[in-house]
Amino acid sequence: MSEMIGADLVDLDLSADTKEAAARALAARMVARGRVTDLEGFLADVAAREAQMPTGLDGGIGIPHCRSAHVTEPTLAFGRSAAGIDFGAPDGPADLVFLIAAPAGADDAHLTILSSLARKLMDAEFTAALRAADTAETAAALIRGDEPPTAQGARTAAASATGETAGASEDTAVVPAAASAGTTAGSTAPPAATGAAGSGTSPGPGTPAEPGTPAPAPDEPRPFRIVAVTSCPTGIAHTYMAAESLENAGREAGVELVVETQGSAGFARLDPAVIAAADGVILAHDVPVRDKDRFTGKPTVDVGVKAGINRPAELIAEVREKAARGEVSAPAHAPAGTPVERAGDATEGYGTKLRTWLMSGVSYMVPFVAAGGLLIALGFAIGGWQVNKAPSVMDHFVWTQTDSWGALLFQIGGVAFKFLVPVLAGYIAYGMADRPGLVPGFVGGAIALDAGAGFLGGLAAGLIAGGVVLAIQRVPIPAVLRGIMPVVVIPLVSSAVIGFLMLVVIGKPIASAQKGLTDWLSGLTGTNAVLLGALLGLMMCFDLGGPVNKVAYAFATAGIAVTDPSDSAMQIMAAVMAAGMVPPLAMALATTVRGRLFTPAERENGKAAWVLGASFISEGAIPFAAADPLRVIPSAMAGGALTGALSMAFGATLRAPHGGVFVVPLIGSPLLYLVAIAAGVCVTTALVVLLKGMRGQAPESGTTGSAAPEAGAPKDTGQPVAA
Repeated sequence: MSEMIGADLVDLDLSADTKEAAARALAARMVARGRVTDLEGFLADVAAREAQMPTGLDGGIGIPHCRSAHVTEPTLAFGRSAAGIDFGAPDGPADLVFLIAAPAGADDAHLTILSSLARKLMDAEFTAALRAADTAETAAALIRGDEPPTAQGARTAAASATGETAGASEDTAVVPAAASAGTTAGSTAPPAATGAAGSGTSPGPGTPAEPGTPAPAPDEPRPFRIVAVTSCPTGIAHTYMAAESLENAGREAGVELVVETQGSAGFARLDPAVIAAADGVILAHDVPVRDKDRFTGKPTVDVGVKAGINRPAELIAEVREKAARGEVSAPAHAPAGTPVERAGDATEGYGTKLRTWLMSGVSYMVPFVAAGGLLIALGFAIGGWQVNKAPSVMDHFVWTQTDSWGALLFQIGGVAFKFLVPVLAGYIAYGMADRPGLVPGFVGGAIALDAGAGFLGGLAAGLIAGGVVLAIQRVPIPAVLRGIMPVVVIPLVSSAVIGFLMLVVIGKPIASAQKGLTDWLSGLTGTNAVLLGALLGLMMCFDLGGPVNKVAYAFATAGIAVTDPSDSAMQIMAAVMAAGMVPPLAMALATTVRGRLFTPAERENGKAAWVLGASFISEGAIPFAAADPLRVIPSAMAGGALTGALSMAFGATLRAPHGGVFVVPLIGSPLLYLVAIAAGVCVTTALVVLLKGMRGQAPESGTTGSAAPEAGAPKDTGQPVAA
C-alpha cells in the first residue's frame, strides 16, 4: 500500500464542487506522480464507470474508480471536501473522496490491497479518523495502515474501546490482505462455527478473531446460515464493501454468513459443503454471478451490489423470511455465463479442461451453423438446386423472381458459414484464456479457413492461440507496461505467433489431413456408411445433449458447413438429426401407451417430449434418463443406432443442420427418412416398456424432479442439441 498513496496524493482541502472536478483534481496529482499517462483519457474511463452506476455511498463517501490503459500501476488518491460533493449517494454529498486507479492488467496482489481498503471504508472509526486528520502525511498513513505519526494515544484508546484494531497498525490493517491475495471469501462465524459450516473456505479480512469464544453446545440450535456473493462491474470497490457490510450485519443478527467476492483479483469458490449447509443465499451483484446454478433450490435474495452496502440487515431479514415460507429459487434452465465462468476447480484433469475448451468453441459456433445452414437450405428450396451457381445478388436481383430470393438466402447463408472456423478457433482460445484469447483465436481461425485447413485447422488454431496467450501472461512484466498488455502487447505478440505457425509451419499439413478426411467421407458407401450411421446414432443418444452428443453433432455440421457439401456429408447430417429425435419421441410414446409405468410427473413430461423430439431437441428425454438411466439410456441408444443406420442405408440427405420435422421438405428421400425415425422410436419404446414392466408399476406419488439421478445419469444442461 505504501507504493499506492503518499502525502502528494492527498488533498485535505479539496475545493471541487462537482464529481467531475473532484476526479480531475485528484487525477492531476496522479499525473504529477507519473501514475497516469493521459489525463483526459483516464478521466473518460472514470466517467464511463460512473455512468454505469453512481459511486457515492452512505456515510459521506465517494469512490470514483476504474480500470484504464492510461494507468501505469495501481494508485489511490484521497480528497476531503468541506462543502461536500454529490456522488449520487442517497444520504447526500460526500466529504471523503477516494479516486482508485487500476491498470487494465493489474496483478492480483495490488487489487487485493485495493479491495481491503474498500472493506475498511465500512469502518466508522476509520472514516472518522480521516475526517480528523490534520496533515496529508497523517491521512496517507491512516490509509496505508501505518502508525500515524501522532496517533499513538488515539490508536490505543480506539483499540481498547472496540476490541478491534482494524486499520490501526500495519500488522492488522490492509497489508495482511496482500499476504493472502488468493483469499476472497469472508465469514461472520467464529472459527468453530465456520468449521461446522464447511471447511475449505478461508475467512477474509472481515472475520472476527475472538480467542476463547466457546463453540455452541451440541444441544443448542445452530444459527441461521447464509452464503452470499458480491460483484460489481469493476470488481475493485463495491464488491468488497458489500461483502464487509453483509458480514458486519450478519454478526449483529447472530447468523453465520460466508461471502464469496467475485472481484478483479479473482475469486475462491465457496466450499460445496458450505453451500449445502446454508439456509439461504444473498446475491448482491451488478454483473452476472459466476456458477449461479450452485445456489439453485435455496431461498435466495437477488439484488444490486449497492443494496448489499446500504441495507444488509434488510437483506438478511428478507432471506430469513423466504426460508420460513419455504420459498426457493427455481432450477436454472441454462448454465450462466461463459465457459470460463463455469470452469471447474483447478484440480480438474487436462482431459476435462480440454473438453471444456472445445465445447466453448462448438457452443458459439453452432448458432452460425444453424442460421447459415437453414438459410442455404431455404435458398435451395426456393431457388432450385442450381442456386449455388447464381450471380451475386448485388449485381443481379429481380424482386418478382423467386430465383433471386433463393439466391439471396443462399448467399447470406454462405456469408454466415465463413464465420464458422474463425468463431470456433476464437472461442476455443476464449475458453482457455478469456478475452485476451479472442484476437489470436480469430486470426488463427481465419488463416485456417484461407489455407483450406477447415475445422481441423480451427481446432488447432484455437488451442495454440489460447496456449500462447497463457504463456505470455506468465511472463513477468515491468509495472510501466502492465497497462498496455491486454490492449496492445498480448494481441500483437499472440497474433504474430499464431499467424507464423498457421501460415508457415502447420497450415499445409492440416489442410492435407482435412482433404483426406473429406475424401474418405465422400467415399463411404454400403456397409461402411451404415456402420458409421449406427455409431453416430449411439453417440447422439448416449448422453442426450452432453459432450458425446455434441461431438457427433459437431462432426456432422462440420461436413455441411461449406457452400457445396458432398452427398456423404449431407447423409451424415441427416442420420445425426434423425437419431437425436428418437429418445424424446420414444419417451412420449411410451408414456402414452403404458402410462402406469411412469410417475405423474413423467407422464406430464411426456406431453412436452412430443414437441421437443419433433424439434430435434434431445434433452426432452433427460428427465426420464435422470430418473431411470439403466433402462432409458440403453433403450435410447438401441433405437438411435437403428435410426442412424437406416437413414444412411436409405441415402437420406439433409442440407440444414437443425429443425426436426419442420425441415422435412428439405430432406432427400423424406418418406424413407421418416420411416427410419419411426423404426427407432418403436424399438426404444418397446425396450423401455419391457424393462420398466419387469420393475412393476411406478409409484403414483413419485416425481421425476425429486428422484436422485443414478450413477451415469446425464446432467441436464438445459441447452438444445444445437445450442
